[in-house]
Amino acid sequence: MPATKVWVTGLTVGAIAAVAALAVQADKGPHPTAGKARPSATASPAASPAPSKPARAAEVPDDSGTGRRIVYDLGDRRVWLVDASDAARRTFTVWPGTVSPDPGRYTVSSRTMATKGSDGVQIENIVYFAAKSGISIAFSNAVDGSSPPPAAGKQTGGVRMRAADGAALWTFGETGTPVVVVD
Repeated sequence: MPATKVWVTGLTVGAIAAVAALAVQADKGPHPTAGKARPSATASPAASPAPSKPARAAEVPDDSGTGRRIVYDLGDRRVWLVDASDAARRTFTVWPGTVSPDPGRYTVSSRTMATKGSDGVQIENIVYFAAKSGISIAFSNAVDGSSPPPAAGKQTGGVRMRAADGAALWTFGETGTPVVVVD
């Protein structure tokens, strides 16, 4: 084999070994979570005020009961989809409207595939679970993926999330599913 081919083959093998070593190291390091901000031209997690207390991404709140349920933590601005064995199947950050439900136990009362929100934004995967001061409170996501700040002077009960999280909540949150709100 010519010296050039041996050198190129050795270089290729060395590069593959280096990439494999880096991949193993990366797998052992910290992994990004749903709460990480991403740059965007529209309002996003980075544009939202920080939660009032540290997010417990891995832990379902202790005071949220047991069994299959949706858990919404007002202070952390986080939702967990919890299965019947009390394991969190998914957790993600949300952006609440101007009207929030009181802490307590609710159930999914109805669902609507798509409509226009009270703020004028097209929304989908709307899962209603509470009402306060005549305002319906529901989980949803904006069709265009945005999370605009609530319109000045408007009372909104939408709890917005990213589209993938909205689709997961829609699938999980059938009518009658318990919703536990904690603070």
